[in-house]
Amino acid sequence: MPGVPLFASSLEPYMPAVKERLGAVADSGRYILGPEVEAFEEEFARYLGVRHVVGVANGTDALTIALRAAGVGPGDEVVLPSFTFYATAEAVVTIGARPVFCDVDPATFCVTPETVKAALTPGTKAVVPVDLFGNVAPELRELGVPVVEDAAQAAGATLGGKRAGAVGDVATFSFFPSKNLPCLGDGGAIATDDGELANRARVLRFHGSKDKDTFTEVGYNSRLDELQAAALRVLLPELDGWTERRRGTAAAYERGGLGEHVELPRPVDHAGPAYHLYVVRHERADELRDSLSAKGIGARPYYRVPVHRQPAMTSDADLPGTEEASRTNLALPMGTGLSEEQVREVVAACASGST
Repeated sequence: MPGVPLFASSLEPYMPAVKERLGAVADSGRYILGPEVEAFEEEFARYLGVRHVVGVANGTDALTIALRAAGVGPGDEVVLPSFTFYATAEAVVTIGARPVFCDVDPATFCVTPETVKAALTPGTKAVVPVDLFGNVAPELRELGVPVVEDAAQAAGATLGGKRAGAVGDVATFSFFPSKNLPCLGDGGAIATDDGELANRARVLRFHGSKDKDTFTEVGYNSRLDELQAAALRVLLPELDGWTERRRGTAAAYERGGLGEHVELPRPVDHAGPAYHLYVVRHERADELRDSLSAKGIGARPYYRVPVHRQPAMTSDADLPGTEEASRTNLALPMGTGLSEEQVREVVAACASGST
């Protein structure tokens, strides 16, 4: 049985170019905040259509620093979904702010203006919508609260005429190796049109200092290094092509009749998803996972225990959409290397396993 992997992508074709660039960095002797980081920040800003990108060490630090740069601090409330990776809420708590969990639309896995508005209070200092699984959360700035877009899973996605990462007042990215735009370890970035916010983020990423001598903030040691930036510069030009291939796989699933057996992922209105993961819904999702696994097909649920029910984040929030999404979701194989034959194999396996 050949099997179908859950993550069907490979960097192997691009590694010769990556290795060449890494070798040049190694020979240069510049490893921290050098020309590769500066060039990547400029190139990624142009790609996103924003004025500023600030490279940091990872996606969690990107959220933490972006929140602080946006003026969020101890005692402030931040509205965010519970159906997300734990780091979204962790970043809020580590700066002394309080997460206020809002619900999601289980069909899109994203917040809506209505679910966010229901969670707003006079103490709300920011909202963190999550572009989950490569979908893009809807525009929220009309609510009048600063929007910190968690775009960690959405590089390459769009909403209307904007790219994911340009929908909020500031956005954050992760370049973890499994992401749509990966580096070779940990890496992250903050994107914004706000020059003052970007400048504060640059200070915070370097111990709270502009010049290594005067420290105006208690900051972080969180810098995207030259090696990771060099790899990202090689791979960024491939991102739109990769995204189109992922969208092609999603279209092939739909053409192949997968929607007759599971509920297909639904894009937010006007969104062009990047399909970081292809996550369907089924009332017996765990049984379907077991059936697919027995046939050699990768499948796994995400966030079965949502953040508001994690031991470190326990909340009494009533979130029925979140509970439904966490109970019924199942990720199926997705990636730039998935063939039409493999798509058909997944659809056939879902047909026999979902009855």
